Order: sequence, then C-alpha cells, then structure tokens
Amino acid sequence: MNKIPLSTSALTLFAVTLPAFAFTPAGDDIPYSVNEEVFQGYFVSGGDSPKGSVLIVHDWDGLDDYERQRADMLADEGYDVFAVDLYGEGNRPQAVDDKRAATNRLYQDRERMRTLTLGGLAQAREQGAAEQTVIMGYCFGGAVALEIARSGEAENIAAYSSFHGGLTTPDGQAYTSETPPIFIAHGGADTSVSLDDVATLADELETAGVTYEVGIYSGAPHAFSVFDSDAYHERADQRSWAAFNEWLDEML
Repeated sequence: MNKIPLSTSALTLFAVTLPAFAFTPAGDDIPYSVNEEVFQGYFVSGGDSPKGSVLIVHDWDGLDDYERQRADMLADEGYDVFAVDLYGEGNRPQAVDDKRAATNRLYQDRERMRTLTLGGLAQAREQGAAEQTVIMGYCFGGAVALEIARSGEAENIAAYSSFHGGLTTPDGQAYTSETPPIFIAHGGADTSVSLDDVATLADELETAGVTYEVGIYSGAPHAFSVFDSDAYHERADQRSWAAFNEWLDEML
C-alpha cells in the first residue's frame, strides 16, 4: 500500500480566519503567450528562500480572485505560486453554458489542454518560480492536474493534487509507477463526481503503484472550498487545506 498517512495535527480542525472574497492581491497579473495566443496568469513569490513552487489550475470560471486568494495563501506559507490561464486573456465566462463550452473545448482537445498547462508552467519558471513544483487544481483544474500526471510530460514535478475535481481516466490513458504522488480532496456529498469515481481512481493508483492519498469530507458538496459560494463547506475546507499544506511540506 502506498498511501501516506496524515499526522494527527493535520487532521485537527484549526481555527482559521477565512479571507474575504474582496481582497488586494499580493502578486501580479502576468501576460504571456503560448503558441502566439495571449493568456494572463498570476504570480506571487514565496520570498527569498521559497520551499518550492505550486502551479494552480483554475476551475471552470477561469482564473479569477478565488485562485489569486489561494495563491496568496500558499505564498504566505513560503511557496512561489503561479495560477495558470487556460482560457485566454479576457476570457472569463459568466453564463453556465459558456463555462461548459470553455471546459468542453479542452476536454475534447486534451493535447491543447496539456500544451497550455505546460506553457503556464514554463511561464512560472520564467518568473523565477522554484523549479520543484506541485501542480494542483480546483474542479475542472483538478481534472487538468490529473491529465498532466498521466501524461508524464511535465518535468521536476514533486506531486499533483485535485480539489473536488474530475477523476475519470479517459480511454487510452493510464497512470504508471513513475507518476509522482497524488493528493485528492473530495466532498462526500459531491453529486457531480461520485464516490464510485473516487474508488475507481484509488484502484487505478493502487494497481499502478502510485503513492496517493484521498481525503473524503462528509457532507461537503462539489466545489466545497470556494469561499462565499452556496457550496462552501467550512469544515471540509479547513481540514482539506490543513491536509494539503502538510502534503506540500512533505513533497517539497
């Protein structure tokens, strides 16, 4: 079994002061290009001696203040953080149909999905982000992180993580024993990604010999970590964030 147990401290519910949704970013919006298309990411430094770097992949809203907040929180813990943009500068869909169309475009063209994610990773390193990286994502972004994990195309990746993300492996893809460790945070009441999907993924990772950890948070719906949303579940957010930070400490 290649699961890494969490310490008791990581499972303690901390009294966390949640950031308000409106905030002043500590980092900078960064325009960059991938194959002559223009994108806008967000970079924040973890200080003079960062522990490593984290690449954040956004949910289906596109890169917005939610990912910027999470980036700033990770920078406060000593990590360089780059939030990648997979939609293109100025493309931040508002209507559900537009969000679905934006994600479907990438689900149906996974080569593009990987190219844009790796382009963001290259830009992070151009900004001076520490080379050793954890790639993580929220919802749609979690599915993207696992896509990159299966591909093996990214270099100097310490681990991957998905928060309430899609977990299904497409036909023709598979994890290998060379896949870096994976952390999954999942809501027990998620009706978009089932517990059967979680079990299937765990079986795939176990069979492949991949080090992994799955946190399932009772009562938490899909998108449970999104501040100020109807889905926000404080207990699940606090516990999963504590577990993820311990995971980062171990991986980087």
